[in-house]
Amino acid sequence: MDTVTQAALGAAVGGAVLGRRLGRKAVLIGAGLGTLPDLDVLIDYGDAVANVTEHRGFSHSLFVLTGLATLLATFTQRFAAARDISRLRWWAFFALCLLTHPLLDALTTYGTQLWWPLEVRPAAWPVVFIIDPLVTLPLLIGVATALATGNGQRAPGWGLALACAYLMLAAGAKTLVTQRLEPVLAEQGLESAPRLVQPTPFNILLWRATLIDGDRHHEALIGVFDGDEPPALETFRRGAELEPAALATRHGERLAWFAAPFLRYEVQEHAGRETLVATDLRLGFPGFYPFSFTLATRDGDTWQPVAASVQLPSPQRADRDALSRLAGRLLDTEPAFCTSRFVAPQWHIAIPGHC
Repeated sequence: MDTVTQAALGAAVGGAVLGRRLGRKAVLIGAGLGTLPDLDVLIDYGDAVANVTEHRGFSHSLFVLTGLATLLATFTQRFAAARDISRLRWWAFFALCLLTHPLLDALTTYGTQLWWPLEVRPAAWPVVFIIDPLVTLPLLIGVATALATGNGQRAPGWGLALACAYLMLAAGAKTLVTQRLEPVLAEQGLESAPRLVQPTPFNILLWRATLIDGDRHHEALIGVFDGDEPPALETFRRGAELEPAALATRHGERLAWFAAPFLRYEVQEHAGRETLVATDLRLGFPGFYPFSFTLATRDGDTWQPVAASVQLPSPQRADRDALSRLAGRLLDTEPAFCTSRFVAPQWHIAIPGHC
């Protein structure tokens, strides 16, 4: 999630745990702890693929943050002026302020390495977009009330309760749209295809489903208020014939660990050379994928891995039009909206009966 939300979450948790005893201090310390894990963005790991895939790594590990909370609780209990607060209470304060950060991040699409340093893929159970005002506002109102009144516990507690209720509502909305998608997948023989269902920007009423089917990937938009209208699939090429060459590079292998199978491969002209590029299909929107990386350059009939991957700029064409049309789809004023309008023609596969 964004920094404002994470700071507000940490502040609200801090107030709920120790607000009665520490007042505004609990809220302010909690805000600082809530933003601490994201300081890893200041680390340069040497190239674009490493920077993206290492983010939400060690600093978001439940093991690392639990250990840090234990150290902070031990130090604070020994040296803080508030001698009546037990070490266990301090530990709960630090642990909850720190651990709620990666747990909330794991409810978005990006992927969070909760179990670092274990070699398991990043956790992602997307039920909320990385920025959602209805998660953030209750937390901010609770925190602002606590800072204004000096009562550090009650208002942050209510803010937390409302934010959690919204996340539960989001999980229910995802279940609903997934159930609507199932018959369409069964009809198309895609029941076992890898899928990702996630909310579209800033809301939980319109959801995007992405499915991988060999060299093809399918997209569907599903609204909570679509009723009995079956979701319409759009089909695109994925460039799977380039996947073996991509996986032969360390950057391609790392991206596959991070995002596979939701990757698209293509050859682009970059720095005057034919370049193998991988794009993360999970993040962004068809036609507006922000995460594309160079993997290798062509040398005769072979691909030579690049020493340092570069992130390519994302296309900006018609982005306002796309967002406005998404809003129209959300409000059901443009029910026939298809994402293929914003995708380069060579990627779209027109199939009768599909969007």
